[in-house]
Amino acid sequence: MKCPYCNKEETKVTDKRDNEGITRRRRECLKCAKRFTTYERVEMDLHVIKKDGHREKFDADKVARGVEKAFEKRPQSSEEVERLVQNIEARIRRSIKGKDIRSSKIGEITMAEIKKVDKIAYVRFASVYREFADLDDFKSEIRGLK
Repeated sequence: MKCPYCNKEETKVTDKRDNEGITRRRRECLKCAKRFTTYERVEMDLHVIKKDGHREKFDADKVARGVEKAFEKRPQSSEEVERLVQNIEARIRRSIKGKDIRSSKIGEITMAEIKKVDKIAYVRFASVYREFADLDDFKSEIRGLK
C-alpha cells in the first residue's frame, strides 16, 4: 500500500475493522508518519437491471456518489456518510437473490437508509431518484415525512 502523501510503500496498519463485507484499515506511513484510511470490499459478480430492462455491472461507487451528493452541505461528517454508504451496500448484499438486482430495489434501500439519518438529504435524493417534475411532487414527499 502506497502512502498517498509521500508515495512510499512502507506503511503499518494501526486499526482494522470489519463490517459486513467491508474492511476498514487505518494506516500510518513509516516515512512521513501521516495517517490515512483504506477500505476493502468484496467484489460481487452482481448485475443491475435498469428501468429500460438493460443490465449493467453493479457499481458501488455510483451509489456512494449519489449519497454524497444528497448530503452535500449537510451537517454530517464524511465518516458518517461513509458509514451510511457501507450500511446501504450491506443491505443490498443481503437482499440479493441470485446475481441480479433491480435498480428500483437499490433506490428504495438507499432512500430508506438516508431517511433514517437526514430528512433534507432524503428529499434531495428522492427528488432525483423519483424524477420530481414540479413543486407539487416536493410538497407531497414532504407531507409524507410529517
